[in-house]
Amino acid sequence: MADNTTKVVAPTVEQINADRITEFAEKYWAPHSAQNQQPFDSQIVDDIYLQDIRGSNFSIRRIMVLEFSQYLENYLWPNYKPGASYAHMLSIVNMVNEKFRERVQVWQAFRKNPTHFPDFFQQVLKGLLEDELLINLREQTSLLVFLNHCFNSMEEGLCRDQVKRLVSLSMWVSLQPGRREYEFKKNLKWRKYWKAIQKKDKPEELERLNWERTFLHKLILKFLNILDTITEDGICPLDKIHYCERFLELVTDLEALLPTRRFFNTVLDDSHLVVRCQLSALIKRPEGHLFSQVSRLIIFIINIKYIIM
Repeated sequence: MADNTTKVVAPTVEQINADRITEFAEKYWAPHSAQNQQPFDSQIVDDIYLQDIRGSNFSIRRIMVLEFSQYLENYLWPNYKPGASYAHMLSIVNMVNEKFRERVQVWQAFRKNPTHFPDFFQQVLKGLLEDELLINLREQTSLLVFLNHCFNSMEEGLCRDQVKRLVSLSMWVSLQPGRREYEFKKNLKWRKYWKAIQKKDKPEELERLNWERTFLHKLILKFLNILDTITEDGICPLDKIHYCERFLELVTDLEALLPTRRFFNTVLDDSHLVVRCQLSALIKRPEGHLFSQVSRLIIFIINIKYIIM
């Protein structure tokens, strides 16, 4: 599902030149000042994230200035290493999301230096399951948007190699044994593939593999827990509503994309997510209009799939 396009007045050249981001760029990453650049400083990344990205409440105008300075291509990604701070990872995520919003080239910088992309992607997945005290809901919503972009960029080898492990047959490890057996009886070849996967698994990698295989199921459970905290009356934080909307957009795209829906659909059905959404308090609130629309769209896509089958 395409992101809602937000109309924003772009900063002028004068505003960009007078901005503190331009000063940082001149010192640390602008291509024309390469000979006089300061060495990489992770504190600069943290400072920009805390003041200009999160500190501005994720202002699109502030992120546009960072994008104009080529912050992602020349500073964030070339200096990303395993163990980087959450501020570094979230800065990359927000810059990628901005590139998608502006509909410009996104993955070129990652193609040039793909070594640490798997570690970065794993950090994104872990961030999505983190406690809100460490990564708040607004930040996790940005991570959801990024994950959805990755699923919609499966033509890119970098993305495909990471996301395909989340939606393969092995994700059925999160199903109840009875439901899994029922599905195998409907399609005997899946049982054969399932046994082949189990034989291929190495004991020393099993913990990591099972974490990936159950990731989307755990993310669904997290979403349902957040959804259940919303009541019909009283104040409802907008961050919760936006998180729920973005999560359903992710589910919609996973159901709509042929490479992802085959096995994900069974996990989705087993979680009773659609029913829980229809019975939720959010769908009855005035602020839940978009949530209600996306929920109905998921039902429509699922029904179309069964008609085609």
